[in-house]
Amino acid sequence: MTMKTLLMLLALLCVSSFATGQDALPSWNDRASKHAIVDFVERVTTEGSADYVAPGARIATFDNDGCLWAEQPVYFQLIFAVDRIKAMAPDNPGWMTTEPYKSVLAGDMESLAKQGHKAIGEIIAATHAGMTTDEFDSVVRDWLTTARHPSTGKRYTDMVYKPMLELLDFLRGNGFQTFIVSGGGIDFLRVFAEEVYGIPPHQVVGSSMKTGYEVRNGMPTLVKQVELNFIDDKEGKPVGIHQHIGRRPVFAAGNSDGDFQMLEYVTAGDGPRFGLLVHHTDDEREWAYDRDSHVGQLNRGLDEAEQLGWVVVDMAQDWATIFP
Repeated sequence: MTMKTLLMLLALLCVSSFATGQDALPSWNDRASKHAIVDFVERVTTEGSADYVAPGARIATFDNDGCLWAEQPVYFQLIFAVDRIKAMAPDNPGWMTTEPYKSVLAGDMESLAKQGHKAIGEIIAATHAGMTTDEFDSVVRDWLTTARHPSTGKRYTDMVYKPMLELLDFLRGNGFQTFIVSGGGIDFLRVFAEEVYGIPPHQVVGSSMKTGYEVRNGMPTLVKQVELNFIDDKEGKPVGIHQHIGRRPVFAAGNSDGDFQMLEYVTAGDGPRFGLLVHHTDDEREWAYDRDSHVGQLNRGLDEAEQLGWVVVDMAQDWATIFP
């Protein structure tokens, strides 16, 4: 088989849903949100259309917590850090009487929350720093294999949203590059993003600690350090997009006011743009929360989405299925 023949066959296999007539978003109910997504993708991928976007510029960014997977009762990476504190406690006896570790070991998450972001930062530093990046990857992978969500009993990587997985596939099937842009840790996300979302490590943008180069036992390696490097949240998200991607996306999806600046930045560009907010309205199949939530708070986004032309996805009404 010649290379030309092979490329022709691959092109036939990659025909978009528009040509095949198949429903690319079967977990989305036949409502305005789904129609808006399909219409946008059709317009920007149809050659000759006034809204046509060249493949190289078809970039879509997605928040992770609360957008691609669940985030209740707290962000899953914090649960990972808490589990690590418990596992590391026998080697750190002083933690039993020292905050914030004392509250973690006592299971007193309310007291931990009252100690604020500084306490959470200490926990993240204690459980992430000092390891090589390979060691960290291994620890995260083991945890994702064994840990279970406290309410559902599911593995955390099974707490992903099926409609959003379909959306990722739909966009990629129509020439988009899909990126995660999350406030979560970049190294944590990179462990599972490709397997779970089909998003390779180099297309993950997240918060990070500084990393140093060392030779350990004759082996060149990278070591996670205590010092914070970058917070990829709120105003940091457009900055992270610029630093890691280098061009303004045309599609952005989030679920909270932590994503507002990303959607604002993306949809302010020239030409066709799409902003999407996942609104957690389903307290039977997932959780219902927005303005007063301790995680994923959504105030400004709800107030300004219509004016800004963003699509607000009503989880209870728009999604036929939530988890795979």
